[in-house]
Amino acid sequence: MEYLILNTSTCLLVLLFFIPTGLGICPSSCTCSGNDRNVDCSGRNLTVLPQGLQDNLTYLNLSFNQFVDLDHQLTRFTNLRTLDISNNWLKNVPAHLPKSLWELYATNNNIKVLQKLDTAYQWNLRVLDVSRNMVERAVLINNTLSSLKFLNLSSNKLWTVPTNMPYNIETVDLSNNFLSQILPGTLVRLQHLTSLYLHNNKFSYIPDKAFDQLSQLQVVTLYNNPWSCSDNQNIPYLLQWVQGTAARVIGAPCADQPWLRASAVPTALDSSPMIRGTKAADRATSDQAPEPSKVTKTHKQFKAKEVTPLATQSHPVVLPSTDQPLLRVPAGPTARSGGSHEAAATHTIHVQESTEGNSSLARPTGASTTPMTLSITSGMPTNYSRMPQSTTATLRREEPTPSAPEPRVPSRASTWEMGLLFLLLLHAVAVGVH
Repeated sequence: MEYLILNTSTCLLVLLFFIPTGLGICPSSCTCSGNDRNVDCSGRNLTVLPQGLQDNLTYLNLSFNQFVDLDHQLTRFTNLRTLDISNNWLKNVPAHLPKSLWELYATNNNIKVLQKLDTAYQWNLRVLDVSRNMVERAVLINNTLSSLKFLNLSSNKLWTVPTNMPYNIETVDLSNNFLSQILPGTLVRLQHLTSLYLHNNKFSYIPDKAFDQLSQLQVVTLYNNPWSCSDNQNIPYLLQWVQGTAARVIGAPCADQPWLRASAVPTALDSSPMIRGTKAADRATSDQAPEPSKVTKTHKQFKAKEVTPLATQSHPVVLPSTDQPLLRVPAGPTARSGGSHEAAATHTIHVQESTEGNSSLARPTGASTTPMTLSITSGMPTNYSRMPQSTTATLRREEPTPSAPEPRVPSRASTWEMGLLFLLLLHAVAVGVH
């Protein structure tokens, strides 16, 4: 008897385990997978939900059907993660959707308004796609949709960028609308936004500081908007932001008018007060400066010559007042004085300090490497700075080199003595002869 009861219990357990598969819980008009928790009922011309759907569904695809109203019909699927109701005849987002949703796709319907209650309690929602509808107004409640990362409201009839978008959002697609304005503070909190699509709208300008807080922005699309490039009051902000942002701007406004962008967006170099002052001084100097003299022209000519060949073509010159060798810039005949060590008045000379012995000119790396020029008059420098050491040229100190002894030239006194001695010898010879 006990053996019979045990066998009966085992059979009942086996039946309970296999009955769901045997009875076909998956509706006949759908395809199922994942223990019938992933259900695809798309493209079946359904007007009502099929019978036999399990309450523990995680994925439900009802797209490409003829649903007009799904209010309150999906609340019981408390484990649902992904819901696709695209390409139907829905006039609004279904009311009382399960709070477990991660992804909601409602594209290509007849939705005209995104009500605040449609998303008020969707704390877990990460993707919301209501594109290709007739949405004229999207009402979002502040501090809701805290998990939302992707919002697609493209191809609708929006006139204003929606406010109260969740602060953690990363991608917002508002393209193909009728957007013409961004209300103050709309984008201020979106510091995690990386992609913003605004192409194919009606923007003529972007309000001042509207994009200033988008520190993480990587891509923004702005093409196919009627930008008012001649509006000198409102358009400069956007042009300046485009010029300075690190984000990739697709369809930069007024790109066909570079003169306007150049005038509206000064470069960082030109904006420096020092540079502006220098340019003004240069202009004033150029207007008032007299015609340079011949000596000045020659000096500028030698100063502009290349300094690179000095390591192989220059010759050491010693000034009378110093034992430091100088490198003279290779010059034409006018820059050389015949046989003299003194440089001409218009010579440009680079000074380099020599070191004891055989110098390789290895100064510490912190030293400046800017060559200095030197003007010489009567062989003496009026003001000079030593040229810093270089790792590409080697100069030698002027040192006396041993040479063969030169023949001794008799002095004037010795000549007189030799002449007197010669006369005395001639007188003695004459006396001896007589």
